[in-house]
Amino acid sequence: MSLSAAGALLSIQKQSWAGDQVEEPLSDAVRTALSASVAEQGPPKPVFVDTQAYLGYLRWLEQMSWRLRSKKPDQLVRTDFLQTVWYESRRAGLSTPLVLGLIQVESNFRKYAVSSAGARGYMQVMPFWVRLIGNGDTSVLFRLQPNLRFGCVILRHYLDQERGNLFMALGRYNGSRGLAAYPDAVLGAARRWEFNDAAPVRVALP
Repeated sequence: MSLSAAGALLSIQKQSWAGDQVEEPLSDAVRTALSASVAEQGPPKPVFVDTQAYLGYLRWLEQMSWRLRSKKPDQLVRTDFLQTVWYESRRAGLSTPLVLGLIQVESNFRKYAVSSAGARGYMQVMPFWVRLIGNGDTSVLFRLQPNLRFGCVILRHYLDQERGNLFMALGRYNGSRGLAAYPDAVLGAARRWEFNDAAPVRVALP
């Protein structure tokens, strides 16, 4: 990691939500399934069933890019980020506004965010997950797609554990299961990222 990146880590360490997923024993079957889900390759390139779906995606991308411009001023970086969020959230069967809301609460869209508990990156993934279901290289948590892949797979896992109870799954993701503050914050932030297809198109220029 470069000195500038290390400096960024220190400067924003106290600004993240301080996510703190709790390490729990996983059955061999669950670990194998999660490992396979994380390791599966494939660039986040959208595939659409028809032209209408593609045009809807472009309208979503333009609208979200406009909203995100203050956090990520560079248009290419912003587009890559949104495309990856779109892909990874759908791949995991999660709501894209929910994932964007979680990222906002966890890291405020900072790539190198680190919590006091050691959670890293956009979705504040704890390093123990890389040991449990990854290859052990925790540096991947500061890369866009691996961080979102881990975060979305973990949240999907918690949602399955909680039998679809999103409130409990979010609490488990943050290590505060049963408490309202974190789920309320994420669900509140997610409302900002709901797509309004009736809104006029506003293109965020570079």
